Amino acid sequence: MKKLAQYLGAVATVAFGLGFAYTSSAADPIKIGSVLSVTGPAAFLGDPELKTLELYVEKINKEGGVLGRQLELVHYDDGTDATKANSFAKRLIEDDKVDVLIGGSTTGSTMAMVPLAEKAGVPFVSLAGAVVIIEPVKKWVFKTPHTDRMAAEKVFEDMKKRGLTKVALLSETSGFGQSGRKETEAMAARMGITLVADETYGPKDTDMSPQLTKIKNTPDVQALFVFGLGQGPAIVNKDVRQLGLTMPVYHAHGVASEEFIRLSGAAAEGVRLPAAALLVAEKLPANDPQKPVVVAYTKAYRERYQEDVSTFGGHAYDGLMLVVDAIKRAGSTDKAAVRDALEATKGYIGTGGKVSLSASDHMGLDLSAFRMLEVKNGEWVLLY
Repeated sequence: MKKLAQYLGAVATVAFGLGFAYTSSAADPIKIGSVLSVTGPAAFLGDPELKTLELYVEKINKEGGVLGRQLELVHYDDGTDATKANSFAKRLIEDDKVDVLIGGSTTGSTMAMVPLAEKAGVPFVSLAGAVVIIEPVKKWVFKTPHTDRMAAEKVFEDMKKRGLTKVALLSETSGFGQSGRKETEAMAARMGITLVADETYGPKDTDMSPQLTKIKNTPDVQALFVFGLGQGPAIVNKDVRQLGLTMPVYHAHGVASEEFIRLSGAAAEGVRLPAAALLVAEKLPANDPQKPVVVAYTKAYRERYQEDVSTFGGHAYDGLMLVVDAIKRAGSTDKAAVRDALEATKGYIGTGGKVSLSASDHMGLDLSAFRMLEVKNGEWVLLY
């Protein structure tokens, strides 16, 4: 009897220990790791991205969390430095032991993080634009923004409707601009567009008039396509105005925010670009399936921060919601299960469009997710 009592006592102790361990695990927060460019040249991307993640992590936690667990956002600011992004991603994976990664405000930062996520087997949702992030497909890497290839296609589609086929390209030498230049050249050849001028500028340049003067003096040029992000494209707009260029001006989606209009001032008038529906939330038709999502996000963000939304914050919203949905469907934070659930996402309606992912497509958006916008009287107007 004594031995039986000792045995039962040992079993009870182990059972209690296992129960305690399970309870602790179930109560542990789900760690969302994030590296964003909150400062530096790409702060206009990272700032709304971080604010969005903080807003919705707090909101989700107040509503009970995910799988009965709270979310914990662990974030670092890479200062728009890809080397720092790599170091912080390493810290998030090895020291902070995060369950997923959301971030990489720029293509450069994202690509510095990709090898670490792939090696460690951590689901990673990028917030950057270049197609190189998801092509070729990387097992653990996904992205929410539209690609540079899609931007070039949408812009050229609109140009052709207006009879514009001879185009000057002015691109930034950043990772986003370089990839955009490559994709634009390929898309031009495919769509019957002739690039009659091809100029570049640096991310820190403050005067693009030399490049624009060359473009102005190029015979037969009918339109200007600018591929960049940050303050550079706004400087281009002002220089275009000062030099008296009258040709139509298009930009890529890397400037899709109210800040772009403010920085450009009157020089933004008439500029066109492809962007997510978020910038024109209230102007969407009542039956647009994205309208409830983008209106709700716009309302929540403005109430919290007293500032306008940008498509960049929207990318962070979509990244977080895709991850949360995947964790719920996986029923756990097992990284492989979450990755598989992400890849199986079908028909998610977000700020960027309708997302359906697959083994061959880790972005899940088609060209219809882009809206063509124009600046009229100092505000974004939906063309189609």
